[in-house]
Amino acid sequence: MRYFQAAPNQMPEDEFDEHHVLLNLNRNVHRVQNWRDGELRDFMFHKDEIVVTPAGMRSGWRWHGTSDVIVITLDPVKVAQFAQSELGILLDPQQFCDLPQFSDPDLCAAGVILRDALETDDMSSAVMFEAMSRVFLVKLLQKYGKRRAEEVDLSARFTSRHYQSVLFYIQTRLDRTITVDQLAAEAGMSSSHFARLFKETLGSTPMQYVMAYRIEQAIRMMEDTARPLGDIALACGFADQAHFTRSFKQVVGQTPRTHRVAKPA
Repeated sequence: MRYFQAAPNQMPEDEFDEHHVLLNLNRNVHRVQNWRDGELRDFMFHKDEIVVTPAGMRSGWRWHGTSDVIVITLDPVKVAQFAQSELGILLDPQQFCDLPQFSDPDLCAAGVILRDALETDDMSSAVMFEAMSRVFLVKLLQKYGKRRAEEVDLSARFTSRHYQSVLFYIQTRLDRTITVDQLAAEAGMSSSHFARLFKETLGSTPMQYVMAYRIEQAIRMMEDTARPLGDIALACGFADQAHFTRSFKQVVGQTPRTHRVAKPA
């Protein structure tokens, strides 16, 4: 995240690996020119209007009035992971539609809270920044995220509907044994077909995904320092604390106890 207040100026065209989300805070309407993959947009920029430049798009800017903007850059890989694990959404590879300009006061307000939390160097603000980052991403993805197109033949592809069904199954049975056959049945596929499509779509086997999800939830539970590791192990579906420790170290690279001590309070 960056906050800019700058006199009239311009930025040359460039292409970035990240998405750029530009939030306009300026109450004064001003003229802006934006080149997007060689096409010029010449428009009047109003307060609370937003421009999303998707990753890989060549873009340049010239603003004719004093700018007052927040620019948030997003890693497409992390955005896809967040959409999957937090929202049960499979994003299209493009992730965001080409939305040159739209108004969203609610999203801009969330951006301002993020900026203010980032500028204040204390623990409460750090916690607020993390919480509001999640809020901002949820709002952005639910409204403007480009979801993977559903196929007419739902058995031919692993779609968002399949993913949401499988994720819900994992979430509600996290403390139990979960098998590929169970997940395949939830998706309405044969086990072999499900396993192949799951890996093609998400890049890991179903069981690798389940293990990563168990570890991810365990890390969240460990934020409650009073909660015993043995209790967390059982809540996340591990046979016992020793099984939890072995699996955790294999995925994270250190034991749960070491990770909990090393993490800042």
